[in-house]
Amino acid sequence: MKRALVTGITGQDGSYLAELLLKKGYEVHGIIRRASSFNSSRIDHLYQDRHTRGVKLFLHYGDLSDSVSLVKLLYELKPDEIYHLGAQSHVRVSFDIPEYTANITAVGTIRILEAIRSAGSAARFYQASSSEMYGKVSEIPQRETTPFHPRSPYAVSKVFSYWATINYRESYNLFACNGILFNHESPRRGETFVTRKITRAVAHIKLGLQEKIYLGNLDAKRDWGYAPEYVEAMWLLMQQERPDDYVIATGETHSVKEFCEEAFAHVGLDWHKYVEIDQLYCRPAEVDLLIGDASKAKKLLGWEPKTRFKDLVKLMVDADIKMLEDQLSGRVPKVDVGQH
Repeated sequence: MKRALVTGITGQDGSYLAELLLKKGYEVHGIIRRASSFNSSRIDHLYQDRHTRGVKLFLHYGDLSDSVSLVKLLYELKPDEIYHLGAQSHVRVSFDIPEYTANITAVGTIRILEAIRSAGSAARFYQASSSEMYGKVSEIPQRETTPFHPRSPYAVSKVFSYWATINYRESYNLFACNGILFNHESPRRGETFVTRKITRAVAHIKLGLQEKIYLGNLDAKRDWGYAPEYVEAMWLLMQQERPDDYVIATGETHSVKEFCEEAFAHVGLDWHKYVEIDQLYCRPAEVDLLIGDASKAKKLLGWEPKTRFKDLVKLMVDADIKMLEDQLSGRVPKVDVGQH
């Protein structure tokens, strides 16, 4: 039985990755931050299965700002694979808290890499790199060889982590790889991210609980895919004979405006009547266009996206409507997972 350690396991990607690894027979360990309330809703169903069906999922308190806890976990767990997904991952927020973003998103990666090295671990390491690293793009589409031009503290931190991963691979012969994932969404996307903000608002507006939604730059274009498919690419990267870096993307780009159009049209509404612009949500430096070329991943990993843009929007809207209807009717199940 392989043993995997996942940072950011309570996030969108972490929860889907945990599901995938458990289905493949892994023993999965996740790092969570201590909080005064439970912050693990995306994986509660998995944690409950641990008690009812013997699922091998274990959670450990730790923090990317604490190198001692990371080294201790590696010594104790001796994982075969480490998936580093944890970060301060909100781009707009990174402008407001740049130092914290750098400490967690950038230096946090060095802490894990150094923990692997100092512990003498043979674990394979996956770094969650981001299309935001391309920023002010120099070529279209963006591929593994495209130069980076980061346009936010978050993106700068991800560039740091990308090169740190390569540096440790080349300096210490670690199996360390980067997945340069373009935007990937799902019903588990955080509610402050623009796609989920839109689909959640559509549900509330459709059911008469909200009148307007306030957004930033509607013209920004992104390459949007489906998160469960992207975590499969993460796993495939880690199964290769040699570590390498891969772009994971759909090869299509759509604007925030198009996302609004599709989401509102799916429930029979005209988005123009409900969407307002608020400069608060605009970035000091915008990333205008991202579109990835995943041909290397297709050729070497056998990976390609299956869920297209319109289907992604619809499944997110449907999920948010169902969730809201369940909440209103009192049908939301309560999961008692006990003290993690």
